[in-house]
Amino acid sequence: MDARMLNTIVNFIWGIADDCLRDVYVRGKYRDVILPMTVIRRLDAVLEDTKPQVLAMKKTLDSAGITNQWGALCNTAGQAFCNASPFCLRNLTSRPTPQKLKADFEAYLAGFSPNVQEILEKFKFRNQIDTMIEADILGAVIQKFISKDINLSPKPCGNLPGLDNHAMGTIFEELVRRFNEANNEEAGEHWTPRDVVELMADLVFAPIADQIKDATYSCYEIKVAC
Repeated sequence: MDARMLNTIVNFIWGIADDCLRDVYVRGKYRDVILPMTVIRRLDAVLEDTKPQVLAMKKTLDSAGITNQWGALCNTAGQAFCNASPFCLRNLTSRPTPQKLKADFEAYLAGFSPNVQEILEKFKFRNQIDTMIEADILGAVIQKFISKDINLSPKPCGNLPGLDNHAMGTIFEELVRRFNEANNEEAGEHWTPRDVVELMADLVFAPIADQIKDATYSCYEIKVAC
């Protein structure tokens, strides 16, 4: 995907803050909603196609009295994560009352697998739900993120191309950069630039490239105060 298209997506998401959050949040707090919602919508879009199969598998596991379900459910979703709630973002937009929307949205979030729960906890996103419900903007925020004018799915949608993980990462990093720039903060306080990550990987692996065996390796980022 070219830079122009990526920038269009970033601008659209950036605009959601002005359209929905103004007069509810101060600008410095926009990212507390926009960043986690961007991640949630990406996960939601990735899981959309396999949602019926995941729900069918959950019903089977429930009937069999199996409580440790996440492995089977994620395998059915074809991902390292899944959502076992009966909801997706697209069917959360028409609720008779804000309290019904709140209950269903919270159930939707609770349906994510434990690895996604860790992400939501890091964002402290649940702390924002009451504020959005009281201001009656949660539905509008969801509606914006599922708009036909934006596609955060890895698959093409209409005339919009799909986003691979690299492109999605680039979009998220640009949003972080913009929010931190708007708050007069250093973007590097919140994420490591891609060029730095690549350099670190080269420095670690290049000297021992001929000794590395074909296997799966875990990499951890160590922050050093200077």
